[in-house]
Amino acid sequence: MVEINPKRIAGSWTEGFALDFHTLSSQHIGDDEYGHPQFDTKRSEIGELLYKLKYREDKSVLGDLVTTVSQFIKSTNWPVDLIVSVPPSRKGRKFQPVPPLALGIGRTLGIDTAELKNVFDFEERMRILKEAFQIRGRVVSGRSVLLLHDLYRSGATLDAVSRLLRQEGKVKKMYVLTLTMTRSLR
Repeated sequence: MVEINPKRIAGSWTEGFALDFHTLSSQHIGDDEYGHPQFDTKRSEIGELLYKLKYREDKSVLGDLVTTVSQFIKSTNWPVDLIVSVPPSRKGRKFQPVPPLALGIGRTLGIDTAELKNVFDFEERMRILKEAFQIRGRVVSGRSVLLLHDLYRSGATLDAVSRLLRQEGKVKKMYVLTLTMTRSLR
């Protein structure tokens, strides 16, 4: 199993965790021939797997991530009966890692999964987050929901989505889980 070091994250939800920091250190080592800065980055074990999945589209790591996240969820005893994946913030990315993770975790744990649909572009993220998502159908009403995200930075996206799920979706309980979090929250 992948080593994790869970960190509590607070917000407008019942309980939440990030499984570990994304990066442990990052040191500038110079610029490439085009003047782009280059870094020597050390990631946590789960941070490295997420990096491979998200930025290298290495789907071979999905199994390890699904197993690790599923085992963590089991250990929490959260009464979750629905997993909702946070909509992607960058629509242009060919591969979005969170939906397949949610589906794999749902299959492993026997929990339903649902997706929220992204309605707006996220260029001015903070300005539009309040109205950036909509709930399709009433699949979340009265349910205990696990909101799954890949990276916790400021909590703004998770806060906006969880508020929407509580207010419009009428969820009973809200739990949040992110695979990783930034070392400095902004």
